[in-house]
Amino acid sequence: MTKEFVKNAVGRMIPTEINGQAVIPFQGPHGYKTSGRKYGPPLRTCADYPADGDKRVPDLKAALIKAGLKDGMTISTHHHFRNGDLIANQIFNIAAELGVKDLIWFPSASFPCHEPLIERLEDGTIHHIEGSMNGPLGRYASEGKMRGAGVLRSHGGRYQAVQDGEVVIDIAVIAAPTADPFGNANGLTGPSACGLLGFALADSEYAHNVIVVTDNLVPFPCIPWQIQGNNVDIVVEMEQIGIPEKIVSGTTQITKSPDRLFIAELTAKFCDAAGIIKDGFSFQAGAGGTALSIGNYFGEIMREKGIKARFARGGSNQYLVKMMEEGLVETILDGQTFDLEGVRSMRENFNHVNTSPFTSYNYHGKGNFASILDVVILGATEVDVNFNGNVVTHSDGLLLHGIGGWQNCLFGKTVILPIPLFRDRIPVIRDEVTTICGPGELIDVIVTERGIAINPLRTDLIEATKDSGLPIKTIQELKEEGERICGVPQTIEFEDKIIAAIKWVDGTVIDVVRQVKTN
Repeated sequence: MTKEFVKNAVGRMIPTEINGQAVIPFQGPHGYKTSGRKYGPPLRTCADYPADGDKRVPDLKAALIKAGLKDGMTISTHHHFRNGDLIANQIFNIAAELGVKDLIWFPSASFPCHEPLIERLEDGTIHHIEGSMNGPLGRYASEGKMRGAGVLRSHGGRYQAVQDGEVVIDIAVIAAPTADPFGNANGLTGPSACGLLGFALADSEYAHNVIVVTDNLVPFPCIPWQIQGNNVDIVVEMEQIGIPEKIVSGTTQITKSPDRLFIAELTAKFCDAAGIIKDGFSFQAGAGGTALSIGNYFGEIMREKGIKARFARGGSNQYLVKMMEEGLVETILDGQTFDLEGVRSMRENFNHVNTSPFTSYNYHGKGNFASILDVVILGATEVDVNFNGNVVTHSDGLLLHGIGGWQNCLFGKTVILPIPLFRDRIPVIRDEVTTICGPGELIDVIVTERGIAINPLRTDLIEATKDSGLPIKTIQELKEEGERICGVPQTIEFEDKIIAAIKWVDGTVIDVVRQVKTN
């Protein structure tokens, strides 16, 4: 790792290179302009593939060998099964058995089910991870034990990195709930149905070798196809690829906390007072119990006023599906299915539409859906007095979460973070966030159980809500109130070692995460 550092546009010192690659510093939300052409994978010829369209091999090991698995390759997987993924661990166990070393794992996200891969990091099979590290793998990295630095990207940033050639995938392994021998695949049907396969789209389009694994092989053609078999090299039939029940997690269920429910209700009231909830509006509610609860309060307001939303964007769940089937929401543009009701709805409702990070979030494209949204509701682990947001590290400095679509959604017309004023007696509003994941100029409103702070840049929202009777305060007032109750949080001590880089949506680096000092 280089010892040269530069200050980026949010004032963070970042190294000039990470993992041997030159770094482009963050230059503002729209500051960096890209150029050049998209990356192109190697050309292929039909003469090298079976004329009968049957690309099957006996098992995953045979597939990895056929794909040319060797030292130093980049291997991608996706996270549609979230904590129910059964494939990633098998891939790297096979690699270890074959004696392959120094692989780069490029998942769209990792979860606690991937904790066994710590053994593969320690035995040298995996060199480092480029992807969100939720839970144990993030803690492992925070302790400085991973050889390379992790690289965290948003969902849209991951697509951008692959499209631009910033990351070259040698082998992509796509777990598909249904597929045919040619490689056409979808997530809608079969015993492991998980909904959609949008996170694997870039992998299928740009990887040098694409392996589809399925536990529901159907005769050609597999309809509909979310992954096109023309992009697939090898097909493997397996006993089980994932546990769909485990796509449901604590962040995909409605909160039962009275405080969090109050924050959700207050957020909905703010949106109503600000004139955001109106006929034909659009919204996105991200993962997180509070964010999901806000959709229910939106529904109450919409029923009372007799209005409906043109579309809702985001991870689908039983609550959003219910609103659509009731007629309160015309269309769901779905990027990730958060429960089995979402899977069912996507299969049965034509207006529940499969989307991908390309359509919704890719910043290096000809527009995307995120900036069209009227309001987005997101979570955060910390916010500072300049409205900068953090979603990856806790106030103890540990890297325990991924970015998801959070950065991409900051381009919505109004961005609201409903958050508690403190967690475990630690204030959430700080002088400076531990890690900057999103710049304050894109974050409009902070809603807590003790008041609402509006970014001074949003004079329109301040004017619209000044006589609403809502508890509007400055963010400084909220910070001081949290500190009066809990005290000023202790400063975190870090080692010099950088354990992860936080990429912005355009591939620049907005911040880095350092190893936490343990003594």
